[in-house]
Amino acid sequence: MLAGSARASFRRIKALIIKEFYQIIWDPSSILISIVLPIILLFLYGYGVSLDLSTVTIGIVLEDSSPDARDFAYSLSGSKYFNATFVHDRRELLKPLLEGKIMGYVVIPSYFSQFRYSPDVREAPIQVITDGGEPNTASFVHNYVAQTWSKWLIQEKISDKLPGLPLINVQPRYWFNEALKSRNFLVPGSLAIIMTLIGTTLTALVIAREWERGTMEALMATPVHINEILLAKLISYFIMGMCSMVCCVIGTVVCYEIPLRGSFLALFIVTSAFLLTALGTGLLISTATKNQLAASQAAQVAGFLPAYILSGFIFEIASMPKIIQIVTHVVPARYFVRSLLSIFLVGDVWSLLISDALVMVAIGLGIFYVTSHLIVKRLD
Repeated sequence: MLAGSARASFRRIKALIIKEFYQIIWDPSSILISIVLPIILLFLYGYGVSLDLSTVTIGIVLEDSSPDARDFAYSLSGSKYFNATFVHDRRELLKPLLEGKIMGYVVIPSYFSQFRYSPDVREAPIQVITDGGEPNTASFVHNYVAQTWSKWLIQEKISDKLPGLPLINVQPRYWFNEALKSRNFLVPGSLAIIMTLIGTTLTALVIAREWERGTMEALMATPVHINEILLAKLISYFIMGMCSMVCCVIGTVVCYEIPLRGSFLALFIVTSAFLLTALGTGLLISTATKNQLAASQAAQVAGFLPAYILSGFIFEIASMPKIIQIVTHVVPARYFVRSLLSIFLVGDVWSLLISDALVMVAIGLGIFYVTSHLIVKRLD
């Protein structure tokens, strides 16, 4: 009896899955959401979001015309990070700084060359003024000028005039992202944001549309169990979500040349665990709203925004307030972002990947538990 019931349940689930795929074929919006939208988003994140600092326009106020002053000024202007403009009066740079045409300026004062011959001068006689409206750029300009000054002192072999200056030859080595390109961690991290939006939107809008068209009521009138309906929709849109992920991974590796140092097995495991939560969130939203407009808005609030802000994709979780850090533990994208970065840049760190996958599965099962108890087979 139990075996016959299981076979009947399997046949019903199979029939429901076939019905879902027919519905996907008849509804082009599902293809647009699962295939076209990820490609567009990947293009926007890959080329539109960057933390790499390009050439910064600065001014150099050359009040001293001595060979030392000109040599140091040329060491700044010769950098690939600076596009320098030379003036002799700092007042000429006030307006460009206010208008944002330059990000700051370096003042080489008239007494610059005296530090070589005066035992009383122990510090760099230069001034760096930057636009604090962009703190990252201002910090970069300040730090780079300071480093250029230290290197120039060493090259000029005058460090013996300045006691305490450390003569250290630093040879940095960067692991996992040797080129120090922000794209190498932004693009893999953006896959979590894209899959959150795709997975949540797919189920939320499509099922809400079924409620609006009345096809869900017709389905409720059949002998199928509510768990069979949920499972059939999960399997169908899971396959669609995996197709989206395959397109995104191909674009990430081929178009952006991001290294994929982990295995496809690890990528499949963590993606499957995450899709469970994303699709479950969409099912829960569509069940609660039963309206496409409300479902789309709820998908943005419940899926996209937490994934974008609280996942560590752009903003460091460690720099957030403690209460917000606690909240991030229930955001599945936090674990997906971390796992994707590990797979793409580091490799298969199974201790990390398995723990993250288990947390995502636990969150997904909790969402499906709530959804299964929220949906009832009645039409009122």
